[in-house]
Amino acid sequence: MASSSKKRPKSEHRTPTCKPTSMPYSSSSLVSLLEPPSGFFPSKGEFLRLLLVVSIAALVAMGCNFLVSFFSRLPKPFCDSYEDSEYSLTGLCEPCPSNGECYQGKLKCALGYTKHGKLCVEGGDINQTAKKLSEWVENHVCQAYAQFLCDGTGTVWVREDNLWKDMEEIKSKEIVELKYNIYMHAKQRATMSTDGLFETRINTDGIKELKCPDALADHYKPFSCRMQEWTLKHALSLLLACALLLGGAFLLWRFRKRRSISIRANQLYHQVCDILEENAVLSKSENGEYEPWVVVSWLRDHLLLPRERKNPALWTKVEELVQEDSRLDRYPRLVKGEAKVVWEWQVEGSLSSSRMKKKREVSKLKADKPLNVPSDEQRWTSKAGEILNC
Repeated sequence: MASSSKKRPKSEHRTPTCKPTSMPYSSSSLVSLLEPPSGFFPSKGEFLRLLLVVSIAALVAMGCNFLVSFFSRLPKPFCDSYEDSEYSLTGLCEPCPSNGECYQGKLKCALGYTKHGKLCVEGGDINQTAKKLSEWVENHVCQAYAQFLCDGTGTVWVREDNLWKDMEEIKSKEIVELKYNIYMHAKQRATMSTDGLFETRINTDGIKELKCPDALADHYKPFSCRMQEWTLKHALSLLLACALLLGGAFLLWRFRKRRSISIRANQLYHQVCDILEENAVLSKSENGEYEPWVVVSWLRDHLLLPRERKNPALWTKVEELVQEDSRLDRYPRLVKGEAKVVWEWQVEGSLSSSRMKKKREVSKLKADKPLNVPSDEQRWTSKAGEILNC
């Protein structure tokens, strides 16, 4: 009772402060309402304790995270090769890769393979050996078929067992240097690659045979064989081309021959005209010592070279030019009892300066020699010598 009597006056003391709610607030009462109570913020000691707890929690979280990441980075052991596959699905171990053997969590790659992370990768020996074996098989099969296409002595279908047997005999030294597992794996790789390259079939004995494709066999043919095939393939075109070339060469030769004959015939024609004209002048100036005509055969043998006498077309061309010349006359005459054809210069008149010079030289030569009345043949021989000396 005493306690309750003491609390009442306290409540009675607070009631007068709450009564003026309906009346407007003063500035001092508004500020007092906005201020937090004195026990709202922690004390300095409480704040330090709170900061320590938060720091400890952060360190614990970081430690746990580090441990989890550290243990997660540790490699898992490999599952044993002979264990049940369901155990590898649990995630407690890594499945054993192909071409490898796993025991007690460790991986050991097969011979010829190297460990690369969690896999077994083929080594360089297998790849190089398989490549060499594939090249040898390709050369052997394709060269045999190419020889058959060229001369019919090769083989079209090659038995695979004989092929590898021959290869092992030829390459025995290189095979011995390799380990057996490496060689067998390389042989398997080479067989797989050649199966996709060659045509294959199974013969009556149940043995696989290989045949090189025609397009690939063409590259293994000798150069002479390819040239022979190309010649047979284009025989008609080559014959036409050769005929055109030979015909063109023959026409060109005929043209050049006719042109050379024409040029030489013109030269001989002018020489004939000079000789006949000079002979006509001498016959008139020497009081009949010289005949005005000249025997054609003598003139021909005098002017033509020995090799030119074998070509009758040359002198025939000269005779045609003489016949077309109205200044020259051609008629038969009896000389020493034989019928000869003679040419004679028919035009009278003065000579050119060059011919006059020849005449003076001939007269000078004759003045130095005793004059004898020669016969017709002797007169012509001396006349020809004088012309040559000119």
